[in-house]
Amino acid sequence: MIQFNWQNAASFVQQTELDHLQAQISLAHETLHKMKGPGSDFLGWLELPRKYDKDEFARIRKAAARIRRQSDVLVVIGIGGSYLGARAAIEFLTGHFHALSSKKQRKAPLVIFAGQNLSADYLNDLLTFLEDKKVSLNVISKSGTTTEPAVAFRVLKGWLEKKVGREAARERIYVTTDRARGALKGLADSEGYETFVVPDDVGGRYSVLTAVGLLPIAAAGIDIRAMMKGARLGMQALRRPTLADNPSYTYAALRNILLRKGYAIELMVNYEPSMHYLTEWWKQLFGESEGKDNRGLFPAGVDNTTDLHSMGQYVQEGRRILFETVVQIDRSRSELIVPEDPDNLDGLNFLSGTDLHEINRKAAQGTMLAHVDGGVPNLSVLMPDRTPESFGELVVFFEKACAVSGYLNAVNPFDQPGVEAYKQNMFALLGKPGYEDRQAELEARLAVNGTVEK
Repeated sequence: MIQFNWQNAASFVQQTELDHLQAQISLAHETLHKMKGPGSDFLGWLELPRKYDKDEFARIRKAAARIRRQSDVLVVIGIGGSYLGARAAIEFLTGHFHALSSKKQRKAPLVIFAGQNLSADYLNDLLTFLEDKKVSLNVISKSGTTTEPAVAFRVLKGWLEKKVGREAARERIYVTTDRARGALKGLADSEGYETFVVPDDVGGRYSVLTAVGLLPIAAAGIDIRAMMKGARLGMQALRRPTLADNPSYTYAALRNILLRKGYAIELMVNYEPSMHYLTEWWKQLFGESEGKDNRGLFPAGVDNTTDLHSMGQYVQEGRRILFETVVQIDRSRSELIVPEDPDNLDGLNFLSGTDLHEINRKAAQGTMLAHVDGGVPNLSVLMPDRTPESFGELVVFFEKACAVSGYLNAVNPFDQPGVEAYKQNMFALLGKPGYEDRQAELEARLAVNGTVEK
């Protein structure tokens, strides 16, 4: 099971502060589980590990098996929560160089992502890469009208139909969308694409354990049954409202205490390259959930030990406005022993015979102590291993912490009203019908700033 430790923040937070927050935690827990707080229409994720749609789950596994048989590449088209959870799981649970391996070595197609940006170079490079490959598409969008994935799907759908024909393309396009309505649902029904559901009561950033994440994860050859088992065990372990019995709530409480003390930035730290996109998923989960009403911690991340040689100086001696949440893995998948060097030119023979994972662990421990001494509180999350079970458990650990943390901070942790602001400006500047007045206003502002293209 996942372990949480805050001893490296004990000099910054007193136990009495946690005790005083218990009443607020209990209220947040009750608000969450009785589904009577802000955003209560989006709490389906609480029951997903136990009450997921078994029939759809079986269809997901069958579709994933079909994708593995028929495709060299699965392109997952989505943005935000429609791709980050799946990418986090796949990067975390597959080999570091699986993208460079053959399909025979992977025993699964290469899963790559599109629709998460508006770069012409990215999409053109992708089309070039796909030219000699057998390709399937999984487009993920509740509405089908979100600009980035909608543009990418329009391009990739047209490319696939031209490559294999419209009839054959129908067998290689999988749609994850609304159950009954929306532009993408209408297209899927008219074309006969196999569809999977984005549940009405699960927001995008909480959706990794739905078809949104599970289809691409399963297509990559990962055991989604084990992942759901881990999530189910994790949710069971986090069922109590008392801080002494719920490490997820303890984490939520501590981060809010530190926020109230002036620590405005939470830095998620990992010591495994496979965890980079786990950090990206975590950043969206907390940033989109809490960053509203001029409140919330700013979630950022570093990949150590790599970033100790770039960001380490700032963390050690910069402004004292951040704390760290360090996520580590207890047991590595493999052993690598440092060999003896007779010449010892690098002076590292004292490490001879030591497992590299143990060296990495000591680097993490030494860094945490140095940062604490430098005035940076440290929280610690320890995963037992790099398995689907542990990933599923970690997902629910952070999801519950995020929901309760949002309520502690008096915001709705399940909406994202600020996300629309950039879209309105983009539509206006691109000349979308109905935005003419706004277009003129924005272009006038850009002209003053000297940024309007001539």
